[in-house]
Order: sequence, then C-alpha cells, then structure tokens
Amino acid sequence: MPATDLKPGDHVVVSAGEQVPADGEIVRGLATINESAVTGESAPVLREAGTDRSGVIGGTQVLSDEIVIRITAEPGHSFLDRMIALVEGANRQKTPNEVALGLLLLTMTLTFVIVVATLPFIAGFVGAKLDPLLLIALLVCLIPTTIGGLLPAIGIAGMNRALAANVLAKSGKAVEVAGDVDVLLLDKTGTITHGDRQATRFHPLAGIDRELLRDAAMLASLADPTPEGKSIVRLAREQGAQPVEPQQARFVAFSAQTRMSGVDLGADSGATPRRIRKGAADAIVRHVQALGGAAPVELAARVEQVARSGATPLVVSDGGHVLGVVELSDVVKHGIKHKFAQMRAMGIRTVMITGDNPLTAAAIAAEAGVDDYIAEARPEDKLARIRQEQAGGRLVAMVGDGTNDAPALAQADLGLAMNSGTQAAKEAGNMVDLDSDPAKLLDVVEIGKQQLITRGALTTFSLANDVSKYFAILPALFAAAIPSMGALNVMQLSSPTHAVLAALIFNAIIIPLLIPLALRGVRFRPAGATALLRRNMLVYGVGGVLLPFVAIKLIDLLLTAVSGA
Repeated sequence: MPATDLKPGDHVVVSAGEQVPADGEIVRGLATINESAVTGESAPVLREAGTDRSGVIGGTQVLSDEIVIRITAEPGHSFLDRMIALVEGANRQKTPNEVALGLLLLTMTLTFVIVVATLPFIAGFVGAKLDPLLLIALLVCLIPTTIGGLLPAIGIAGMNRALAANVLAKSGKAVEVAGDVDVLLLDKTGTITHGDRQATRFHPLAGIDRELLRDAAMLASLADPTPEGKSIVRLAREQGAQPVEPQQARFVAFSAQTRMSGVDLGADSGATPRRIRKGAADAIVRHVQALGGAAPVELAARVEQVARSGATPLVVSDGGHVLGVVELSDVVKHGIKHKFAQMRAMGIRTVMITGDNPLTAAAIAAEAGVDDYIAEARPEDKLARIRQEQAGGRLVAMVGDGTNDAPALAQADLGLAMNSGTQAAKEAGNMVDLDSDPAKLLDVVEIGKQQLITRGALTTFSLANDVSKYFAILPALFAAAIPSMGALNVMQLSSPTHAVLAALIFNAIIIPLLIPLALRGVRFRPAGATALLRRNMLVYGVGGVLLPFVAIKLIDLLLTAVSGA
C-alpha cells in the first residue's frame, strides 16, 4: 500500500536496505538505521523496541536486521512536515545596505519631484514662463535612473563571478549579502567534517604488538562493506599490512543484536577456529568473557580516551584476548582551520552546530578552529540562534547539507547549501556550493564585498551626476527670462531646450558606457571602510560631479552646430 495511506496504529515490517515509510515506534526487534538524510549525522544509530530510543523517522534507511514499526504520526504531522512548516515560516530580512539604498533613492526622487513641481511657481513669481514639456524632461534627467538601470547588471555580474567559483547563487542579493556577513553558522557533518567516520589510529593495549592489532583489525574488516570497514583496511595497508586472502574463512556480518562483526579462520578444518571480532566495547567484552577470557583493566581507559577526543572507539579481539582499540574519527576537512582563521581576520565569527554530545562537539570545534559551538542541537535550536543573531542587528550566513538544516538555511540572510546535501537543503538555501566545500564561503565573501564596492561606487557616481545636472541646467532655464541669472550660466548653454536635451542625451549615453564597469566590477582591495569611502568619493564622487558639466557642454555645442546647419 502507498506510504501516504498509513494511519496511526498501523504496523509495518521494515528489513535491511529498506526505508522507513513514516514516523513511528519500533515494537519488535532492533536495527541500525542511517538517519543522515534527515539529521545530517553520518554515524548509524541503534534503535530498539522497548527503550527510549525506539522512535524512527520516515525517510531514514534500515541498514541491518528487521524491525516492526507502529505508525505514530498523523498525516501532515510527521518530522518532515514539521521541517516544511519551519521553512515556510522562515523569512529573510532586508539587508542594511538594501534598506539604505532604497531610502536614498526614494529621498532623491522625492526631492527632485518637489523641486521641479515648484519651479513653475518660482518662475511665475519672477515673471518668467517655463514650458511644461521642458519641466517633464528635466524631471526625467534628474531622478536617479542611472543607478536604477545598472543595479540588475551589478547583480547578474555578482552571480556570474560566484558561478566562476563553482557556487550557484539564486539571486544577486544573495551575493551582496555575503559581503556584509557578521556571523557564520555551520553544520558539522558533511560541512566541517567529511561526514563519514574513518579509521585514523590503532591503539594496542599494553604487551600487544601494534602489527598484531593492525592485522587483526584488517582481517575482521575484509568483508565489511561500510565506509568504516573499508577505512580500517585502507589504514592497515598504509601502515604496512600485506594484502591477504584468508583460507577457510567464515565472515560474520554486523548485526544490531551482536553489535560486532569479524571472521572465523580455519572454520572448515575441524579444529577450533580463530575468532577475530571488532565492535562496540561492551559487546566485545561479553564475547571475550563467553570464550573464557577477560577484558584488561586498561581497556576502559583506552576507550574513554578515544571517546573524549570526539572519536568512536572500536575494540578488536582475537579469541579470548582483547588486542586494542581502533579510533574512528569524523575527519575534519583539510585546511578548514586556516580558512576559519581567515574569516576571523575578516571579522566573521564562526559557530559550529551539531547534534553530537558536548564532549565530541568540543573536541571537533577545537580541531576545526571555530569560535563557538552548539551541541545536541535540534532544527528549532538552529533557527532560534539565527533569529537571535539577526535580532541583534547582525547578518547571518548558514552552511548546511541536511534536511534538518533546511529551516535555518531558509531563515539565514545567506543560506549556503552543500551540493552533496539533501534536496530540501538545496531548495531552502539561496546559494549552492557545487564543490561542497564550506571554506568556499571565503571566496563568496570577497565576491560579495566587490559587488558592494561596485554598487557603492556607481551609486556615488549616479547621485553626483544628478546634482551636477541640476546646477548645470537650472541657470539656463531662467537666463532668458531673467538676464541677471545669466552670470550663473557659467557653461553658457545656448538655450533651455538645448540644455535639457543635452542632459537627456548624456543620460542615454552614460548608462550603456557604465554597464561594462558594472559587469566587470570595481577592483576589490582589502581595506578599511574609511579608506574605501575616501577612494569612492575621490574617484566616483568628484568624477560624477565634473563629467556632466563637460559632457553637457560638448553636446550643447553639437546641437547648436546641427541646428545652425
């Protein structure tokens, strides 16, 4: 039957390799389940009937054994439905730059509308008469159309530069926000770490040869298809173990009941086989005791040492003897610590968010070099932290890859989803990193800062143009009716009509000429806000004031020559 027809109280059998069809509770059996699609955590979890860990989530995959689930969620009230509701309730705020630019353009437009509307009354008071058509043309010249025409080009150029860095931006605004980010929140699994546990070290117990532990761990993992098992074989070979094909071997697959796997060597010879096992510490201890052995006192300290470092301990035994511990770590991506240090130097504070326990979270946070971390975080916790930062006036970037990251990605000012993540995460974010590298945010920040500088420079130029045009044209409008104002007509424009027409032609020429600069972008040089403001005012402010005077005069001369001919 379709999963959508399931109702609370229905019982469903789910075997290894199958997906859980809906949220529910295990009523019989136990199994290891991969919940990474919804939680983002790569490590499989053990779910067992009759315990406080019997709940399962729809969309997760059973890796071992067989379980019977009683459906508990009403249609429309599942975990995924709750994530959808959180995403729909998320709302990205307008950035300070966006608000400031909108307010500036609105103020300038209203100012020029009021000025032009009052000119006929001023003209009537002094005995002059202005042509209404000239006033309309003057208003078209003065309102800030230049920056309005260039903003789409600036946004498209930012998206194109982001794409060149293998980041897919869904809007120019997303790129612009990157240039002003104050806080970066990162999901741990798949973002800071590779997302799958890898064998990193062998810890032999006292009196045990390291090569003996290494070879036993490799033999127990030869038939293990999981990433952890493959990584043990790879690490053993990197440390000198020779490839072997054991004869008369019977491999023991992992199961949730035994919580261990391994190999029996010489199982077909009639003699007592050599039983090599690897698995959870308590499971291996029980196995060794069942064979008449005992766990050394040192084992508990070794296991705790590995756990305190944020890694997962796997104990290896050979018959009734414990050999040592294999350390499985969710490996931090190469170079990530240096990238976080660069972000810190740019004034961006980094916060790692993970569902791990505080001990593991602290160890990984220290290794990755983040400024802060949140452990045992639920989707609601991520969303609340982002809203808290935004309420403090900060712009927040969120990097994630799991379905449980989707609400936070939708709420963040910049939501950067990993391409290796779930479809829900990629839909919720406004950027997708095609390389799944969180350090790529550095490139995005630089692209965003360049876009901000480009927009600021062109806005300065545009507004300076408008003010300059006003003082260039106004004296020409009144000079004919009021001879005393002729002294203010320093450009000696031939007539009011030519003055306004020259300004219109200048507008029509300057926007296409500035499009290449908008697309290429103003060159970004790391510098303080004061230095950047001074440079923009000098180059684009002064240039924006002087250029219209020169251009309008030249166009007026050309119009006079054409009309005279």
